[in-house]
Amino acid sequence: MSTVRTLDRARCSVKAHPLALDASIAAGVLACMVVGSFVVPRGANGVTWGVRTPAPLSLLLMVLAAATLVFRRRAPKTVLAVTGALSVIECVTGDPRAPVAMSAVIALYTVASTTDRTTTWRVGLLTMTVLTVAALLGGPLPWYAQENLGVLAWTGIGATAGDAVRSRRAVVQAIRERAERAERTREEEARRRVAEERLRIARDLHDVVAHHIALVNVQAGVAAHVMDKRPDQAKEALAHVREASRSALDELRATVGLLRQSGDPEAPTEPAPGLNRLEELAATFRNAGLPVQVARADQGAELPAAVDLAAYRVVQEALTNVQKHAGRQAKAEVSVVRVGTDIEVTVLDDGAGAAGAPGGGGGHGLLGMRERVTAVGGTLTTGPRYGGGFRVHAILPLKTRTTAPGEPV
Repeated sequence: MSTVRTLDRARCSVKAHPLALDASIAAGVLACMVVGSFVVPRGANGVTWGVRTPAPLSLLLMVLAAATLVFRRRAPKTVLAVTGALSVIECVTGDPRAPVAMSAVIALYTVASTTDRTTTWRVGLLTMTVLTVAALLGGPLPWYAQENLGVLAWTGIGATAGDAVRSRRAVVQAIRERAERAERTREEEARRRVAEERLRIARDLHDVVAHHIALVNVQAGVAAHVMDKRPDQAKEALAHVREASRSALDELRATVGLLRQSGDPEAPTEPAPGLNRLEELAATFRNAGLPVQVARADQGAELPAAVDLAAYRVVQEALTNVQKHAGRQAKAEVSVVRVGTDIEVTVLDDGAGAAGAPGGGGGHGLLGMRERVTAVGGTLTTGPRYGGGFRVHAILPLKTRTTAPGEPV
């Protein structure tokens, strides 16, 4: 395990300091070129080691070529062109030659490992051709000399090795992307299944609670009918009402507790907010810098709890959207008006309008409002205002629709 950690730290250090790595590689290549310049290629017994001093020009070419390799990651093709030119100069002028072409091989490897295969073929063939022709024609050696063929072989090896490394990197990256895509797909599938299961549980809850509420409705009707004439039967009916309501509450508590996520806050102990807290809601947005005017003409109508909560949430979400999307200079107007058997809630702003509204961008704010309003039997219309701004208009019934005992809920 310690060896693996050491290798991981070494890889991280290399990735964090690529220039230092290239400088180290350049120093190693320079050392190899200098050591190689001491080889006597045409001794009496073939290639032998000897002590000879490299020509000043050869030494200068080796230093320049090695220094150029420091920048091989930043400009690989430029570095290849420079090292190739220095190698050609050495092929023409050096006798015996110093291995300056080693730097061109490293540069060619870098180009091949960082570009596509087509570019590698073109650049590799060009480099091999130029260096080999320069070695064949520029020096005093015959064309079949081992040094000339070595230039051809080493440039070919550099291009092939670089292309192999690039291909391996591409394969590893593709495998990693497929693994990440598969992981995302698994997570999305798990979330989808959880959502489907939660929806099924919610439907079961609806069926169970609807059954108990229908039973309560029937028994309450029986109790009211026989209250005066047969109080004993009325008492029995009320006992059934109590039992059915307790069962409904138990089912509701158990199922909602199951649906509650692990990170959700605890159930609130205070009543759900309604239009009686509209001024308090508007004050919070005024404190946040959004001018809000509130006008009410609902004659103090008493709304069902679900309708009251839906109206409050519509105003809250609409003002939140104004604050987020309408701009700093926007103003909002909230009106609550009773029209016949309905309550109309309207939120207007004079800001960015449709361009800034979340509905125009596919957000969930307007969708959530529409679901709340539809759930209580109302309607919601939204859209840009003429002359700029945005309008949210909800029509909510004063009485929620009730169903007869025999009707489906």
